[in-house]
Amino acid sequence: MAVTFPVSGSFCAFTTRFVDPAWGFAQGWNYAMNWLFVMPLEIMAAAITLEFWDSGIPPFASVTIFLSFIIAINLSSIKGFGEAEYIFSIIKVTAIIGFIILGVVLNCGGGQDEGYIGGKYWVAPGAFNDGFKGFCAILTTAAFSFSGTEMVGLAAAETYNPSKSVPGAIKQTFWRITLFYIVSIVVIGLLVPSTSPQLVGRNDVDAKASPFIIAITGAGIQGLDSVMNVIVLISVLSVANSSMFASSRTLVALAEQGQAPQFLAKTDRKGRPLYAIALASAVGLLAYLYATPIQGPDFTWLLALAGLSAIFNWLSIAAAHIKFRKAWADQGYTASDLIYTPPVGAYGSWGSFIALVFVLAAEFWTAIAPRGYQDFSAVERLSYFFETFLALPVVLLCYIGYKLTYRTSWVRIQDIDLQTGRNAHEIDVVRQRWKDERSEWPRWKKIYHTLC
Repeated sequence: MAVTFPVSGSFCAFTTRFVDPAWGFAQGWNYAMNWLFVMPLEIMAAAITLEFWDSGIPPFASVTIFLSFIIAINLSSIKGFGEAEYIFSIIKVTAIIGFIILGVVLNCGGGQDEGYIGGKYWVAPGAFNDGFKGFCAILTTAAFSFSGTEMVGLAAAETYNPSKSVPGAIKQTFWRITLFYIVSIVVIGLLVPSTSPQLVGRNDVDAKASPFIIAITGAGIQGLDSVMNVIVLISVLSVANSSMFASSRTLVALAEQGQAPQFLAKTDRKGRPLYAIALASAVGLLAYLYATPIQGPDFTWLLALAGLSAIFNWLSIAAAHIKFRKAWADQGYTASDLIYTPPVGAYGSWGSFIALVFVLAAEFWTAIAPRGYQDFSAVERLSYFFETFLALPVVLLCYIGYKLTYRTSWVRIQDIDLQTGRNAHEIDVVRQRWKDERSEWPRWKKIYHTLC
């Protein structure tokens, strides 16, 4: 969809166009609020990470430095933002690959103390000590960690020739998730027991609680923990940087659709949405909560607003894609008429939609009956529910309010407009030229571009 209709703030625009304007409004504001609150959350995380060295820098000073740094990057051009993220990404990729290699060596007995570890921590104390309910209880946090992969589509409107660049970025996202999320998580699970006293619980914060650092210090390696902490600091600043970009562009898209104040849609001659960036910067001032005595609960409530948003967002993307492909077929087009199609087509979106519904159901179950809820007071159970499901009433309020105000209805398949805003590069001449170029590639290059 992002390649066919490269528009600013693509997700809420697609939901409004293909599903329901009211749900597009709810999803758009849900997505914007997600990143608006993630930004101060990550600034707080950066300040906490700085405490690893006992630098003595006052909390308000570190927050000011990091917040100013993020605002400065986003006030530069889109090129400046991209170059900053490119540098961040190189550092993160190098560090993760190095950690995975180190983790394999440590697991195979290369550490100073442990010797061969193998899979013993998966057996005792075990990776899933609290059973299925324990697994479900952390899904919101896990979803929060995976949010951001959809930004590939968000940047389509500001990308030169999205017909070529976006498909390549989408394919690479799959491999990045596999390598940098899945493999690194498995390695950490092999090196750090789930009962480690250094791991923190709900409402707790600790600069030395990163499982990467715990794995390194547990192996008795001197100095490398500081290096890894620098990587963690760069990583959270990168997320904060992306958060301001995503929230400001989503606000612009909402304003362009008449779903947010019109002044937010204004951009300067360099294409920077200054008013939207100013609003995101104002929300970023919440990071100064880190200087208060209640920083742990602050973390929890900001995470509650952000975590579930990723699930709602991907549900909306899947629903929009299902209806888009149905309308595409009904109006006489075939999949080959699209410049890019996902390898599993609309079936993948159906699978994602069903899986995400089950995730929401599991989250609701653990929210109303958390582990050990028999010992909770009524106030504690209510607090736990909203810590997990705070995004739900916000989304429903936006949806119902917009629906009652504007009396919108679900978009029918036959009424979906597939012409307005179509990518100019999709003309037959350009498509045929690309096919001719591809036919001359050697086999290895075809395989590489299919996968990457």
